Amino acid sequence: MYECPNCGGNLKFDIASQQLKCDYCLTMKDPYEVTKDKDAEESNAFDVTVFTCPQCGGEILSTDTSVAEFCSFCGASTILDSRISKEKRPAYIIPFQQTKDACKEIYLAKMKRAIFAPNELKDKKYIDSFRSIYIPYWAYTISHKGHIHMTGKKSYQRGNYHYTDHYGLSGDIDACYSDLSYDASSSFSDAISEQIAPFDVKQTKQFTPSFLSGFYADTADVASDIYKDDAIKIANDSSYSKLKNLPDFKDLTISSGSSNSDLNTLLHTHCDVPERTLYPVWFMSYRKGNRVAYATVNGQTGKVAADIPVDSKKYILGSLLLALPIFLLLNLFFTFKPTFTLGVSVVLAILTFVIHMSEVSKINQRDQRADDRGYLFQQSEKPGSSQKRKTSSAARGGSFGSLVAVIIAALIFIINPVADFWYYGGTIIAFIGILFTIIAIIRKYNILATRKLPQFDRTGGDDRA
Repeated sequence: MYECPNCGGNLKFDIASQQLKCDYCLTMKDPYEVTKDKDAEESNAFDVTVFTCPQCGGEILSTDTSVAEFCSFCGASTILDSRISKEKRPAYIIPFQQTKDACKEIYLAKMKRAIFAPNELKDKKYIDSFRSIYIPYWAYTISHKGHIHMTGKKSYQRGNYHYTDHYGLSGDIDACYSDLSYDASSSFSDAISEQIAPFDVKQTKQFTPSFLSGFYADTADVASDIYKDDAIKIANDSSYSKLKNLPDFKDLTISSGSSNSDLNTLLHTHCDVPERTLYPVWFMSYRKGNRVAYATVNGQTGKVAADIPVDSKKYILGSLLLALPIFLLLNLFFTFKPTFTLGVSVVLAILTFVIHMSEVSKINQRDQRADDRGYLFQQSEKPGSSQKRKTSSAARGGSFGSLVAVIIAALIFIINPVADFWYYGGTIIAFIGILFTIIAIIRKYNILATRKLPQFDRTGGDDRA
């Protein structure tokens, strides 16, 4: 806790003023002027309280002595286990710019457009559970400096002759790309990180622990070299593209290699040791059973990303209200043959089957977090870890209705009965089967709009195995 010099109260960082503010006497202090004796010395580590959720094992850091009562990762409302730890000191931080009230307004504006979202996602008590968390990032600086030589050619035709002119392109390059950032937390999904990006690094400040007063911070557990090649590729591609678009080069075909390794040599690419940084995120979780949905708001720019499940009752009612007038209009102006209606039901059955299977595949990808390299790295570091993938039990089944619809329609077309009754009856049965698959699709979408409850290894302090 950072004590107020006037009354001894707790100084916390105030977003509106960008100063430390006492809750009791309203004293304002510059974050760089307030230090604890143990933080005053230059060090590559600083003291924090580590809160560990007893349900999912997720860890958050705090410089305050207050008890964390809410786990952002799984939504558990409980007293979290805690311990004192020394953490690597970040070099830079982007302080929060968006207040909690602004964050809630931004989220509500998005939810107003989500007409099929469950009512509890719009409940004020739920929305009030937003928590401010600093997410750790690796910030890479890539530079290109030195003499470069490229080859190019230009082909043209004069009369019956084809000509090719060859050029040697030489010059000096001096370019630098700073703060190419990737999240350093295995518990913070890469997909969420990309959705709320970018952060304006022009507002980056030198880190001092007092910025964390009144906030939580996630732990950094992803190695810095995981995203190094990605950062280098972004810088290489940008410089190479600018070189090719120079006025004198535009009409030429550049023959220099464009692979990352070739560009490293050509551009004299150098990657500095990445810096630890902290970026602000408003974080909220919605837990239902063993699934959890996240809503995140960029604490600097206000960009929002949210997992939004669908209320099946709202969706079916809305679909019926839309389908009935369309059916009546079609019935007034068009007459469909029974074979045509049955054929349409087959097309719809196949379409719903494909959509359902696509969602099953996406659910498996999401639950395995196959696109989250930070998480996969953290998992691979565990003793006896295995990358064997399993199919999510929540993703099995659901396409039976569409298959039945296709089979019944196929049998009717093969038998080719004379009476239209069979075609209309088969169409009705097919649409009932399609309805079952549509309901399954909604359920699968809700699984896709949520995530498996995070399960982290719990280590250190007073944690129990």
